[in-house]
Amino acid sequence: MFDKSLVNVILLGIAFMLIFTAFQTWGNIQKTIIESIKEDDNSFNASAYYSLSIIYTFFSVFNWSAPSVIAVIGPKFSMFIGGTTYMVFILSFLIPKTWLLYLVSAIIGIGAALLWTGQGNYLTLNSTKAKISRNSGIFWALLQLSLFIGNLFVYFAFKGKDKIDKQTRHIVIWTLFAIGVAGLALILFLPRPTKEEEEDEEPEVQVGPWEALKGAGKLFITCDMLMLSVAFLYTGLELGFFSGVYSSCIGFTKAFTNGKELVGISGIFIGVGEVIGGCLFGILGSKTIKWGRHPIVVSGFIIHAISFFLIFINLPNDSPFGESKGEAYITSNDILAVFCSFLLGFGDACYNTQIFSLLGGVYADRSAPAFAIFKFTQSVGAALSFVYAESLALYGQLGILMIFAMLGTATFIRVELTTRKRKLQAEENKQV
Repeated sequence: MFDKSLVNVILLGIAFMLIFTAFQTWGNIQKTIIESIKEDDNSFNASAYYSLSIIYTFFSVFNWSAPSVIAVIGPKFSMFIGGTTYMVFILSFLIPKTWLLYLVSAIIGIGAALLWTGQGNYLTLNSTKAKISRNSGIFWALLQLSLFIGNLFVYFAFKGKDKIDKQTRHIVIWTLFAIGVAGLALILFLPRPTKEEEEDEEPEVQVGPWEALKGAGKLFITCDMLMLSVAFLYTGLELGFFSGVYSSCIGFTKAFTNGKELVGISGIFIGVGEVIGGCLFGILGSKTIKWGRHPIVVSGFIIHAISFFLIFINLPNDSPFGESKGEAYITSNDILAVFCSFLLGFGDACYNTQIFSLLGGVYADRSAPAFAIFKFTQSVGAALSFVYAESLALYGQLGILMIFAMLGTATFIRVELTTRKRKLQAEENKQV
């Protein structure tokens, strides 16, 4: 039979791929772009890390209201409104003003809450419990193609340049904006959610805006969700690191003869890792339901631990702050730096695909508040990472990541095993 729900998931993934080809690419190069603007305009003294911190702070706060908005206008129009703010953010760099950057950073944070909560709701409405892992993997792979496409464009745009001049900046801005607008147009044409209901599956509860807000609060303080929040927080910390800090560290390391070009290559290989991870876990979706999600999360932990160690020995400690002539523990190697980008992306896919799968499967009847809580906690982690990135050296950042990787992995495993045990007991009780 023709699987309409799968088509919907693929269209959703393509729309997000286009929007985030624009935004994720921009986030990856934002620090480099801002430093180039400062060389042309002394009055522009904005901080890329503070801008990203503002984005994720507003993202976290307004996540609580997102389920209420979705209850009124639905996931599709919530995603469209949210995605529009991303395009406004990119265009703001045509008029580089410090106050304007911080203002649109707040606006995009509000829009991100609508975009991502709507995405989680729409994905769940198109997925049965048996297919949520497959659909999560497919969506994640399509989304992360954005890193490959966008950063490939940036690589050629920045090739041979020590400084990113105004003309180059404008070409990048308008190109990314056009790609993002195409994604917004596709969101408007997304079909109504559809899926084949399973016998043991509870339908999505339809509630009003006030009930949606209260429901999110009650769900957040449950034991399982509080434990999962530690894993959510870690995904935010490592998201901040690989999306805004790591590529900048590579670009600022003077030991690399082509550091600015490596910024784009780093983003490409983060995307390659994400896409491979998403495709692999999409194919293995049915096996994941059978064997459990925790082996994949443990694999993600091991991969990230290896990447953190290799980054520790390969890049100088002061590389997050600006042009660095410092020495690393080994002679900085560009191939090793790009390999770490791949590991960061693949490990991130391990965590996020399984979190999407768990939330869509366990909280199928409350997907909007569940995904709002996920994005709230994740965005708090990302905001914190960008706050301390402004003053904390690389080795300190890696230490924080390692601690929360251990805690987040442990809590995810606990919740996964607990929910699987409950499911088995429920099935046994039905047979009796």
